[in-house]
Amino acid sequence: MADWLSKIKGCIFNLDGVIVDTAKYHYIAWRRLANEMGFDFSAEQHETLRGLSRMASLERLLDWGGLYMTEAEKLHWSDVKNNWYKELIVHMKPTEVLPGVLPFLKQVQAAGKRMALSSDSKNARSVLKSTKLDFLFAVIIDGNDIHRSKPHPECFLLAAAALGYTPEECLVFEDAAIGIAAGVAGGFSVVGVGDRQHLPHARTVIPGFEGLSFSEWMGQRQVAETQGLAWSI
Repeated sequence: MADWLSKIKGCIFNLDGVIVDTAKYHYIAWRRLANEMGFDFSAEQHETLRGLSRMASLERLLDWGGLYMTEAEKLHWSDVKNNWYKELIVHMKPTEVLPGVLPFLKQVQAAGKRMALSSDSKNARSVLKSTKLDFLFAVIIDGNDIHRSKPHPECFLLAAAALGYTPEECLVFEDAAIGIAAGVAGGFSVVGVGDRQHLPHARTVIPGFEGLSFSEWMGQRQVAETQGLAWSI
């Protein structure tokens, strides 16, 4: 196996869009907020919020609505939106875990790799508890632990440090371009989850975890590295 691959000891997973898809719940809550303020926005517009912090998302929302808020008002309405969102995710079920994720996580664990969950969301622990995935992660880093949002790599650096590993010893799994930028900035090898067209800076891209075997996938990486091929699923 390529030297750097043999050094991989841990895997760090983002939450939204990688482990579960809570985008629909964010959309419902943000749209409710927008409607309260007299405007609406599309699902396509909401996709551009992927990977952004709550306050950054609110700023973009205000731009769409042509509205101004004081900092105090922003804090208030971001809390209102978050409360609506929490009311929705408390009812999430294990069936909402994305296809193939649970078997893949168990294979990573069986391979002796420690796992961390790293998310900007302050509700990450609640989502993991609702979907019964919290027991799989040795480390959980969420928005309560993070002071600098992506594309700053703090969220991943904290996760790696908590695992006891260096960035070079960890794979990061991310679905958003801003998250991939954060991983690359932190010195991690980043696996994009989704469409390569939208994730050009990931070291490799997988469409998802359904039908994916961790050990076989790592073996494919060995062949690709040895032959000097571009990483791909």
